[in-house]
Amino acid sequence: MQAIIVDHVGGPEVMRLVERPMPTPGPGEVLVRNHFSGINYIDTYYRSGLYPAQLPATLGNEASGVVSAIGPDVTQVQVGDHVAYLASQDAYAQYSKAQASRVVKLDGLPLDTAAAVLLQGLTAHTLVTRAYAVSPGDWVLVHAGAGGTGRLLIQLCRHLGASVIATVSSEEKAQIARAAGAHHIILYTKEIVPDAVRKIIPEGVHAVFDGVGKATFEGSLQSLRMEGSMVSFGNSSGAVPPVHLFELSQKNLKLLRPRLYGYLLTEEDHRRHIAEVFRLVEEKVIDVHVFNIYDLADAPKAHEELEGRKTTGKLLLRIN
Repeated sequence: MQAIIVDHVGGPEVMRLVERPMPTPGPGEVLVRNHFSGINYIDTYYRSGLYPAQLPATLGNEASGVVSAIGPDVTQVQVGDHVAYLASQDAYAQYSKAQASRVVKLDGLPLDTAAAVLLQGLTAHTLVTRAYAVSPGDWVLVHAGAGGTGRLLIQLCRHLGASVIATVSSEEKAQIARAAGAHHIILYTKEIVPDAVRKIIPEGVHAVFDGVGKATFEGSLQSLRMEGSMVSFGNSSGAVPPVHLFELSQKNLKLLRPRLYGYLLTEEDHRRHIAEVFRLVEEKVIDVHVFNIYDLADAPKAHEELEGRKTTGKLLLRIN
């Protein structure tokens, strides 16, 4: 089978398309013939070395496809079922193994939509329900509002009754964030974010959802009101430097750095969150925007465009 592998850390150019042996499912496992794999910023962290990975490595944390084989004692799915699943850094490939208990059968949801919404949808859903439970009347700040996760956060926060302020870099991206439901837009290339927030809501916001990291962290803290909550969940601009806890005490702030899989430890939580995300898609509460679909061999180009801020919404790999 074909797969993208990384022999050493570096830029997008370190990814290579190679032939590898097809995996064989063991007890409790299924083999999925992938049709689409989602591209996420976390993939670039493993490729660049920001997050450690055992090399050589295959990238990719989510995919959708058709079950092609099942291991012993598997009863949850059958060969031929359309499924989606969270992967373990092996979804940039024609075939991947997955735990049968963590594979989700798709009842009519298209394969491309399932791959596009799975990881980012789960991230957004757990952030607004578990990291900080968004409530009617809340004011929230969402960074990178035109990105894949940012758009979903805007939609979910608005659905939950919050007033949403989104930051973007351009007027083109502002239109995308407005279409997702943002009430207010801040062009961070032209405005100082905390000052702009205070003009909109003088006391500051109840919560900040910050997937940008180093470049926005201090401004996010400054944008919060008394007893506000800072949810830092990504590092697209680089890792946040060490934090002095005393900085939080002036306004009694709460700081959380959640990890998606920490909210999906049990099969019950895994099924519940995925079912809720898929329900919100089917009810059109969540609108999944796929910006571009790349061939598997063009994974380096996809990473280059993602890191170059040339994209909005979700990126997918089409796996033939």
